[in-house]
Amino acid sequence: MHPHHSLALIATSDVMRSILGRIDTIATSDSSVLLIGETGVGKELIAEYIHRTGPRSDKPLVKVGLSALPPELLESELFGHERGAYTSAASEKKGLFELADTGSIFLDDIDDFPIALQAKLLRVLESREVMRVGGTTPIPIDVRLITATKVDLKELVNRGVFRSDLYYRINVVPLVIPPLRERKDDIPPIIHHFLQRYAPDKQINVAGDALRTLVDYSWPGNIRELRNVVQRMALFADGEIQLKDLPPEVREDAPLDMIAKACQRCFTEENMTFDQVVACLETNLLRQALREANGNRTHAAKALGMSLSTLRDKLKKHNIE
Repeated sequence: MHPHHSLALIATSDVMRSILGRIDTIATSDSSVLLIGETGVGKELIAEYIHRTGPRSDKPLVKVGLSALPPELLESELFGHERGAYTSAASEKKGLFELADTGSIFLDDIDDFPIALQAKLLRVLESREVMRVGGTTPIPIDVRLITATKVDLKELVNRGVFRSDLYYRINVVPLVIPPLRERKDDIPPIIHHFLQRYAPDKQINVAGDALRTLVDYSWPGNIRELRNVVQRMALFADGEIQLKDLPPEVREDAPLDMIAKACQRCFTEENMTFDQVVACLETNLLRQALREANGNRTHAAKALGMSLSTLRDKLKKHNIE
């Protein structure tokens, strides 16, 4: 087991713990799994984990990045082709489904799967056999299917760009992998993991305020972005990573800046009066403080440096629950 394999499974947060519990149950079955999550949350690592902890662990796991494959090559890549199936097909070629036989196949970015080929994919999954391009005899296959999507597939079904029958076929066991910003407890151990991986010979600490800033950052690119940031810092770090060593986008993602930017927008775009902008700013600050205090008003008031009664008045004034 490679050291980085365990990474998606660093689960300190309750949300990741419960997902891992579900994965361990799912892995032992043979059901199709659909992993749902933003880019960079570690869906591929989770697919590997499902394969490795399941009954097919000693068999092949074939990984297919659908967004990286040009649509015109997709059919012969997945299903294979016979010799002479088209001009350049000098020899027969096994498709990825055949190569995954007895093991698992991971189709990443299934949301990018061209609608024209969806019927053929569905046929393969339902009949458990594959027909090569230019072929006449079906080849039986036995694979476990793991797919991943970065968007809500139901939405694509509603828009008519994803077949609903295929959707129900792959969505037997859906697993939502939350973005990093929703499992902040996992950030420190993941940082530690990457520091050990990229600077095994250095003893690097992260200063308190730097760590707090890293934990507070919204990580739109998720684990992948965190990995790149830590890798860059590990390269230049000397002993301790300080606040000033963090990349500017992480340092400047402070909640206050975000609120100011949001209100800047309503100020310039919407021709709001001064009072409306102040109200907008106040509402945003109050909501943010309550969010960070998990709804605890005493803590929120303290964070905003005001008395509890002032906070109550303001919440009432702006109609905030």
